[in-house]
Amino acid sequence: MGNLEDGVYMLTSLAALLDRLADRLARRRQAGEPTRSARMKLLLYAMIGGALGSGARHLVNVGFGRWLGMGFPWWTFFVNVFGCFLMGVVIESLALKFQGSADLRTFLATGILGGFTTFSAFSLDFAFLMQRHEQMQAALYLCGSVALSILAFYAGMSLTRWLLT
Repeated sequence: MGNLEDGVYMLTSLAALLDRLADRLARRRQAGEPTRSARMKLLLYAMIGGALGSGARHLVNVGFGRWLGMGFPWWTFFVNVFGCFLMGVVIESLALKFQGSADLRTFLATGILGGFTTFSAFSLDFAFLMQRHEQMQAALYLCGSVALSILAFYAGMSLTRWLLT
């Protein structure tokens, strides 16, 4: 008899879980959250834009390397600064003039500019924190991102050397 009771308990628990999930999904739809197909469409826009941005970054790298030589990484410097400038132009244009959709913002900002340089996304996140008057979080984000990213890079190099030599 214990097995039957255990089975009934499991089925009622599963039914209650499914009810909670259905309620949660209904609340999300009422709150205007995107559906799965809408999220997948945004992912596709980000991926296509990312490929275009990465290709543009490669062309800049090759062009600057040929033009200015390989002594200083001018290509990365240019891509980061110019990408941040473009992020500012795109975000403000979409917000103030063109009422850009989530599709367009995802394609341009996350996709193209994110593929061109992730430094532009970092700068946008920092600017959002500052606009919300969260100076301490912005400062921690700025210093932590730069310092920890460089430390993580060296840690990855060291770990790889240790494992492979």
